Amino acid sequence: MEIKTVSIDSVIVYFEQIISEEVLDQVQQSNRVIQGLNGIIDTIPSYASILVTYNIKIHNNKSIKNLLQKALESFNSLGLRSSKNIIEIPTDYRCNLDLKRVADYNNLTIDEVVTLHTQTLYRVYAIGFMVGFGYLAQVNPKIATPRLESPRAKVPKGSVAIADTQTAIYPQHSAGGWNIIGHTDFSEFERFEIGDRVRFVAI
Repeated sequence: MEIKTVSIDSVIVYFEQIISEEVLDQVQQSNRVIQGLNGIIDTIPSYASILVTYNIKIHNNKSIKNLLQKALESFNSLGLRSSKNIIEIPTDYRCNLDLKRVADYNNLTIDEVVTLHTQTLYRVYAIGFMVGFGYLAQVNPKIATPRLESPRAKVPKGSVAIADTQTAIYPQHSAGGWNIIGHTDFSEFERFEIGDRVRFVAI
């Protein structure tokens, strides 16, 4: 773990810089601890880090680092549990733009891509790019596919997509370079929280 200064009222806590469920659980658990500390204004957790904003009337850069270091080294992680919430996403894989591209890139059939995409239980690692856009990982390496060389000017709302080892749903019409493999009418994107589990269900 490493703590670095960002600005006069914020620091970032860095954990091991990999995408893994173990690190995500550590981020979640640490975030809950930090939120309970005196003088914390806001926290923004991500894949392997937490941005912490603090009250400069209570802490300075040195004192906040000391506080975070002691709190995160001493908390009992056994008493904290990662989210068990599972969100199911009904997905129509007939409504796609790039499913054949993903299949061809990985030397698979279209049915095999759909099966591998729906067999995985994904975790929400971050929320960003646009409101409600959850970065879900990790897809089965057999269907991991690079982004498009030229992003589309408009990706339809509800598009289910893959980029490298991640998958996601576009919560609104947007430009984007992810591979579109399906479509969903799911619209409750406010339900996504970091650490949630997501399962795609073929319809």
